[in-house]
Amino acid sequence: MRASRGLVGIALGLGAGLAFGAGGVFVKPLLESGWTPGAAVLARISIAAVLLSIPGLIALRFDLRPLWRARWTVLLYGLVAVASVQVAFYASLERIPVSMTLLIEYLAPIALVLFAWVRTRRMPQLIVLGGSVLAIAGLVLVIGPGGGALDPLGLLFAAIAMIGVCVYYAIGERASEQVPPVALIASGFVVGAIALAATGAIGLLPMRATFGEVDFLGGTAPWWVPLVTVGAVSTAFAYTAGIAAIRMLGARLASFLGLSEVVFAGIVGWILLGEALGPLQVLGGVLILGGIVLVRLERAPADAASVALDMDLVPVTAPVETPAPARRG
Repeated sequence: MRASRGLVGIALGLGAGLAFGAGGVFVKPLLESGWTPGAAVLARISIAAVLLSIPGLIALRFDLRPLWRARWTVLLYGLVAVASVQVAFYASLERIPVSMTLLIEYLAPIALVLFAWVRTRRMPQLIVLGGSVLAIAGLVLVIGPGGGALDPLGLLFAAIAMIGVCVYYAIGERASEQVPPVALIASGFVVGAIALAATGAIGLLPMRATFGEVDFLGGTAPWWVPLVTVGAVSTAFAYTAGIAAIRMLGARLASFLGLSEVVFAGIVGWILLGEALGPLQVLGGVLILGGIVLVRLERAPADAASVALDMDLVPVTAPVETPAPARRG
């Protein structure tokens, strides 16, 4: 059962990576037609919030009190893991190369490993460290960080996006303790949409949209087709599958599986947009896969509960003393 759960978790994690990675292909026609990134992100999050609202209410049994009790978790998830990641990512793109922004954001798995090291004061297993090095090397090859001036403010925004990704994994691991995951995601989208709309209203995030026919997957389609696609597939499904994978695998392994997003983005762009992958990008994808495998092979530490369970399962071979029979009067 544990092995089956692990396989399902890996499949969900890769599915989330594929959905997230395909998001760029779905959004690109909107951006090319005049949509600003802020407007596209606000629309996709709003669509996902609408799609997940009914499942979220059903999971809560139409009782909103658990959401109120977990209000700080919901606010943290919506403001940091949803809204801040998007705003900081696009703010960083305006100041530093996109490859550098992606590289910093996807350092989140390494940041989680280092945070656990500092918090527990226990060095990670060598296989985890080796997997981390292998995955980062593959990430560099896939993204291929280019030259250009590195604005300190742009680097700061990229680091904020990375922290938001870390919060996404950290909260996802403990989500079921306070509120059903689908309810957390839906409410987080509502909070994130409100926050993004507020930043647009005060002028911090440009909001502009156009409505007409756009190029989409080799043909033309109304503007709302790619928007609904990215909202349903690359937002609602991706976040839901990602949270489910985190619950099954833990934040560490799930975060390394999240690196598959950059690999899937390249593959989807190659298939649908004709953007061919170079040999270094293919090698980078293989290295990322190898890093994920090494992290998956991490041995679970023995704890007191497992030791006690093992002791209960060990047969008793020592002689057992029996009380002497009572004397008759």
